[in-house]
Amino acid sequence: MTTKSKKELDIKKSPNIDQSKQILITGAGGALAQHVITRLKNDYRIVAVDFRRRVELGEDIPSYKVDFNKRGFEDIFRTYEFDGVLHLGRMGLHEANRTRRYNMNVLGTQKLFNLCLKYNVHQVLVLSTHHVYGADAYNPALLDETFPLKASELTQDLVDSVELENLSTIYKWKHPDLHITILRPCNIVGPGVRNTISMLLSQKYAPVLFGFSPLMQFIHVEDMAEAISVAFRENHSGIYNVAPDDWVAYQDAATKCGCNRIPMLSLPPALPKLISKLMKTRSFPEYLVNYFKYPVIIDGSLFRETFKWKPGRSLDEIFSYYREIK
Repeated sequence: MTTKSKKELDIKKSPNIDQSKQILITGAGGALAQHVITRLKNDYRIVAVDFRRRVELGEDIPSYKVDFNKRGFEDIFRTYEFDGVLHLGRMGLHEANRTRRYNMNVLGTQKLFNLCLKYNVHQVLVLSTHHVYGADAYNPALLDETFPLKASELTQDLVDSVELENLSTIYKWKHPDLHITILRPCNIVGPGVRNTISMLLSQKYAPVLFGFSPLMQFIHVEDMAEAISVAFRENHSGIYNVAPDDWVAYQDAATKCGCNRIPMLSLPPALPKLISKLMKTRSFPEYLVNYFKYPVIIDGSLFRETFKWKPGRSLDEIFSYYREIK
């Protein structure tokens, strides 16, 4: 981050913004974070950061490109007096190797928590993922928040996701003044979302595994943004699954999204990726193959009841977007 004076970093006053509370939002370059910013910008003074690029969000919202593990990140905390942090920025499974992801997602999050303690931040929301539960043939029909996080036992490529959660839980119990809320959403999809499942459903051809069509849950990116906004406003510390109360088989979802299914053998794990490369289509990474074999259905009732929230978009509305873009 380029060094700036205190005067340069000050936010311009706006009659539309509540000047009493200031918050930091990480991952500002992502579609989800931008929907969250849209929902919160009239009620909070927002500072946005992203490790990928600086995002233009308007004159009222300072934005920075910064590495969480470098000195410039603390400069932001030193300049602004944050009341809360929404930690939505995480390096994705397809963005870097295992070591770099661990450094950014786990060590970077630890740095963020320590800065929150140092600069008296009293509310932190952390975005996790349902992947932490792990995809296994012996999973129960519905996974609630007490179910063990087994993903790192099944694949080393998800260690950073589980460790980020473990770290967040440690700080949650060790430092209750941080009022940490951890959200574990199901598959987030919709316009602008570039995770594995969204990219697969965007294609004309989608890989499927012979003999497998696990049940999956989907949440529209705008519904997830609303869930995050509600959780932050109401500030009920805890760990919550976020998902609708319906689900659909993966192969049916692919068909409803207008995809032509490409059946593949699941063994060896590298085979689907190899076939997709030869056919010049995107496939699921080796370490996510089990998620396309076994269901990971999460129970989102605790979040829905605690925050009086429900998704506003049906599966048909979600799938229609993917049909229309083909």
